[in-house]
Amino acid sequence: MKLGLLARKNAEGYAFIFPGMAYILALLGYPLVYNFILGFRDVDVRTFRSGTDVFVGLRNYIELFGDSTFRLILRNSFVFTFCCIAVQFTVGFLLALFFSRKFTLAGPVRGLVLIAYMMPMSVTALLGKNMFGQIGVINDLLNKIGLVTSFPMWLADRTMAMAAVIAMNCWVGIPFNMLLLTSGLTNVPEEIYESASIDGANAWVRFWKITIPCIRSSILAVLMLGFIYTFKAFDLMFIMTAGGPLNATDVLGTYSYRLSFTEYKFSMGSSSAIVLFFCLFVIGLLYLKMSLSEEQ
Repeated sequence: MKLGLLARKNAEGYAFIFPGMAYILALLGYPLVYNFILGFRDVDVRTFRSGTDVFVGLRNYIELFGDSTFRLILRNSFVFTFCCIAVQFTVGFLLALFFSRKFTLAGPVRGLVLIAYMMPMSVTALLGKNMFGQIGVINDLLNKIGLVTSFPMWLADRTMAMAAVIAMNCWVGIPFNMLLLTSGLTNVPEEIYESASIDGANAWVRFWKITIPCIRSSILAVLMLGFIYTFKAFDLMFIMTAGGPLNATDVLGTYSYRLSFTEYKFSMGSSSAIVLFFCLFVIGLLYLKMSLSEEQ
């Protein structure tokens, strides 16, 4: 009797999760598997229309990693990601420490900071394109305070274009880091700090011996999620710079899009997307491993 009741409850549970699983498999699973298949075949406009594509094994990946442009774009992806994470986490952590203190208007000011995170990335990209344009707000302010006499073209310079997209991504990422770290800080009991103060621990010792260990899981989540969200960036570069100038702001997402839908090299675009997938897959496995270690 109990086994029958348990089996019926399990069947009901599977019935409830089946629509969601079917949705995921149809809209995510099938494209992912098909993308893997394309990466091992020679598919372009000609072979796609005629259906004469052939299996080429690892040739697409060998050509991809042998291309100096792809190696530059892979480096851009990691440089963009690590620079954004360093800035976002540092500033977000400082803001979280600031807003974790109780003072007047802490809540409203923190809500205003979160507005940047609530905006769609496409809107942020358009805003950044206008701000860093030759007649944008940045040049206007620098000209008014006398730092520049001419209007530099920030998005046409290779170094400054990357700095511009990093700045706009951090503008969105800092509130996200602050929000998660603030929730971790609020869960640290005040009694621990009081006991440490009575024992003679100064603010620096309390920070390293109490705050950091207590919010280690939040820090781990922020860093890993920040890496995943930043590494797969697409719309910010696509709208602000279109990957230019001279591939200076091209990342794996924009490069895969250009190969597939601009140059119509479907197999090469799929191979680039699979490289992006494996990078994120490794980070995801690392996050799961570290999370399990934290729980134990």
